Amino acid sequence: MNHPPKYVIVSPVRNEGKHIRNTLESVTRQTVQPAEWVVVDDGSRDDTPDIVREYAKTFPWIRLVERRDRGYAEPGRGVIEAFYAGYERIGHRDFDFIVKLDGDLTFGERYFESLFDRFRENPRLGMASGVCYVEINGGLERENHPEFHVRGPSKVYRRECWEQIGGLVKHLGWDSLDEIKAQYHGWDTRSYKDLVIIHHKVTGKNTGVFRWAIKLGQSDYYCGYHPLFLLAKGLRRLFLPPYVVGGVGILWGYFGNYLRGAERFPEEDVVHFLRNEQLKRLTWRGGIWR
Repeated sequence: MNHPPKYVIVSPVRNEGKHIRNTLESVTRQTVQPAEWVVVDDGSRDDTPDIVREYAKTFPWIRLVERRDRGYAEPGRGVIEAFYAGYERIGHRDFDFIVKLDGDLTFGERYFESLFDRFRENPRLGMASGVCYVEINGGLERENHPEFHVRGPSKVYRRECWEQIGGLVKHLGWDSLDEIKAQYHGWDTRSYKDLVIIHHKVTGKNTGVFRWAIKLGQSDYYCGYHPLFLLAKGLRRLFLPPYVVGGVGILWGYFGNYLRGAERFPEEDVVHFLRNEQLKRLTWRGGIWR
């Protein structure tokens, strides 16, 4: 890419009045600004849409799309349906990158410029982000996850990768399936620890720790996680904060759906790829966890 990268952002948001100014300020101060930013208000009951309208008056590339309140937040399917309500409204279809961005984040003014430098350096980099830090007891604590995992709150997709994976799955687990599919097609996915994102809300806080852990287990089942890998993951989480309940919830969610024969992601070749990589991890043979 010899020309400045052209990117568009879609942000599904709901009741983010306490935090969305942080994200609006972060994006409007970027050294490389987006061609278009579609903010989808997914039925907020607070002043979220009013705050977005305020910024849209100053920055014409910010657009607000409002959806009717369904009466509850819906992780997974609801979030991605809101995302696509914005994606369908994008006017600049000749973008180089598309960004899915949450409305409760803060990041530095060179965040996107730095990411695009990484994409330029690695032509096989299909999806990337910084690393999220959460505010706990007055300090910042980094979220721990594999380097290849790109967290859902901020995802930047190279257009070619986006098109090859077919966009996002409207199901809980979408933010694992997108990178699994990208890796299956030979793309690199990466989160960069030196690019700091402050995530102002702890994921799953409103749901409750145990219920959220159950949802994570159900998500892992839908994605096609190998039972042995999930068992190891659940047992490990017993000894990590939040102690015991996180691991129990993940195991409960996964094996409950396993025993019921619940719906699973239908692309068997992608599931086979994932399970093979997980078995490599269990037997210390590298793979994407290297």
